[in-house]
Amino acid sequence: MEEQILSTATLKCLKDLERQVLWHACWMIHNANHIREKGEVKVGGHQASSASITSIMTALYFHILRPEDRVAVKPHAAPVFHAIQYLMGNQTREKLQNFRGFGGAQSYPSRTKDIDDVDFSTGSVGLGVGITAFASIIQDYIASKPWAQKRSDGRMIALVGDAELDEGNIYECLQEGWKHDLHNTWWVIDYNRQSLDGVVREGLWQRIEAIFTAFGWDVKVIKYGALQQSAFKEPGGETLRAWIDRCPNQLYSALTFQGGGAWRKRLQDEIGDQGNVSKLLASRSDDELSELMSNLGGHCIQTLAETFASIDHDRPTVFLAYTIKGWGTPLAGHKDNHAGLMTKAQMQDFQQKIGVRVGEEWEEFAAVADAGAAKTFLKSVPFFAQGTRRFTSEPVQSAGPVLLDDRELSTQAGFGKILDALAQRDDALAARIVTMAPDVTVSTNLGPWVNRRGLFARDMQADTFRDEKVPSAQKWAFGPGGQHIELGIAEMNLFLLLGAAGLSHSVFGERLLPIGTVYDPFVARGLDALNYACYQDARFMIVGTPSGVTLAPEGGAHQSIGSQLIGMSQDGLASFEPAYLDELSVIMDWSFDYMQRDGDAVHDERTWLRDTTGGSVYLRLTTRPLEQMQRREDAAFRQGVIDGAYWLREPRPNTQLVLAYQGCVAPEVLMAAGRLAERHRDVAVLAVTSADRLNAGWTAAQRARRHGHHSAESHIEALLAPLSDSCEIITVTDGHPATLGWFGSVHGHRTVSLGVEHFGQTGTIADLYAHFGIDTDSIIEAAESIALGRNRRKFRQAG
Repeated sequence: MEEQILSTATLKCLKDLERQVLWHACWMIHNANHIREKGEVKVGGHQASSASITSIMTALYFHILRPEDRVAVKPHAAPVFHAIQYLMGNQTREKLQNFRGFGGAQSYPSRTKDIDDVDFSTGSVGLGVGITAFASIIQDYIASKPWAQKRSDGRMIALVGDAELDEGNIYECLQEGWKHDLHNTWWVIDYNRQSLDGVVREGLWQRIEAIFTAFGWDVKVIKYGALQQSAFKEPGGETLRAWIDRCPNQLYSALTFQGGGAWRKRLQDEIGDQGNVSKLLASRSDDELSELMSNLGGHCIQTLAETFASIDHDRPTVFLAYTIKGWGTPLAGHKDNHAGLMTKAQMQDFQQKIGVRVGEEWEEFAAVADAGAAKTFLKSVPFFAQGTRRFTSEPVQSAGPVLLDDRELSTQAGFGKILDALAQRDDALAARIVTMAPDVTVSTNLGPWVNRRGLFARDMQADTFRDEKVPSAQKWAFGPGGQHIELGIAEMNLFLLLGAAGLSHSVFGERLLPIGTVYDPFVARGLDALNYACYQDARFMIVGTPSGVTLAPEGGAHQSIGSQLIGMSQDGLASFEPAYLDELSVIMDWSFDYMQRDGDAVHDERTWLRDTTGGSVYLRLTTRPLEQMQRREDAAFRQGVIDGAYWLREPRPNTQLVLAYQGCVAPEVLMAAGRLAERHRDVAVLAVTSADRLNAGWTAAQRARRHGHHSAESHIEALLAPLSDSCEIITVTDGHPATLGWFGSVHGHRTVSLGVEHFGQTGTIADLYAHFGIDTDSIIEAAESIALGRNRRKFRQAG
């Protein structure tokens, strides 16, 4: 007899807990739909999706996992996750009862919205899978640093729906993992062979196995449960196994839904009277035959535990666990079960079958025969032995902004010089910075930083060009001490890695200050992963450069238009677009502190921004060199830069025209202001460094006034308050005009917004600025146009 990895008592407890978790998950969803008022749209069921992965999660959470492990739970398994946490005391009954309701447990696991111990938020499919690989890379990165506290390596585990494997970012991630010698990563595929709209194609498992094997993963197929394996040893068992292996996915699902009688008829019809096989089938009742045929490996606690425990290496491993969608419920195997929901009658039958008495639906151990034994067992579960696993890390302090003396330079080049200066410092801030870029390290000016700080690799790698004495500006040595992580060209990988690094203080207990660079138009290529990182409250700096149409000769493919609006609309991300180097220096220094804040969501009554909470930062920079102003270091200037705007030329009582700009169009605006001053009195110039923060403060102040804070005034309201009602505003930016177009709504001033609305083309900056109407002449024409309009209005009024 084979040695059993689980004792009889442990196996019984796990099966009892499996049944309890399945009940709570299904009841939670049922309750969420049936408590809605009549006429309200019902939400998706997901009872079937939860049922298919219950066994896998029971085996992992209650037997296999250790406190250092981290898990990304597939989105539709949220009810199972909440049920497990409820049994462990990490989730409340009230939140389960309000599942999918306001303030209740979330439909998809969320680090920021749920109270239970969520490691990685999931929801946008595929991203929760990919981040585990990048979290493993970050775990290696931290472990290689002398300042890091020594901890046991954890496994980064993703629970994956087989339909998620259609997501391209998963395969981009596989290649990056191979390049970085990925290890300590498990992906467990819930292979129920059903997606939202149908049943997956035949032979998918072979493609999955081939792809993962090609990238060096260990592939474990968990196809047969203990009942099936035992039956295969009986006379005729191999014939039954062969039939199972040949059976198409759709037929297997349909027969599962139809039950034991359908199984018997199909098997007898297709296998025929072969003596031993017929005897094997005849020895089981219809219910027993149905149980046997649905006893796939992904629903067998014993098989799952043995397979998981058999891994004796740290290579990345994928488990292909065969399951049945809706296992154990009346929905099992039906094609339409994705959003299916058990009827009240079905739920009553299911409740009776699973052994929960009426009135005890929310009791923690209502489906467990021996609640005392279950409670005792749970006290010994390793994964939960140390309580919740959220860490904190002390913030690192900045020595102050790095101020540059260049008389003419672009903000992109200035960014590189600031990082280079930081690289020369021997302080905690520089030690905690980690940079990354999707194959644009040199062209986004990270090269000097990398030359000084090196590239990260688990093992030393030679710089062949240097060893062969080939002259190169890049001295790129790979090793454990490196502080730049080299990535391929996939922007999704960049934002997933930024997300993983930006959670390091919470997940691994060590503070990192991640900085990623990307060509600004290609922020949109990784937007889903950027949103995902912000939703988890990851902390990082993303630098989009070059931006706008200023990379003129490259044409529209490398020119960004709407990225300013992305920066304004993305929650958890403070967006800046400085024009001058001193502005950039102040913003970067503030950003390092802002990325580490973790205070309460309290509004600053000066700006009505919630800066105490902290967040991530987006810098939109340019390759266009600008002649610099005399360095400004006073406190008012610095505060204005951070708040989002300051007066470059202050308005006076007679001011009738304001030119407001954001970004590198500053020279055109200043030139226009000088020429307009010959015909217009006291032209004022407003330098905007963050339309995002101005708009956020304005919106918050309006909300505060609606709630009784009548004196609430945002920064932009205070700046524009001195203007007369007849004053007019022209806004200019190398981006979408809507970025600043809302200025007129602040106090009701007439506003004309200039910007870029259409795809660019090749040419010089002067050509493109003239073409899009953001050059000096266009600004002057706009000013003259509104002046003529003002005179026509006066004439009509006089008539």
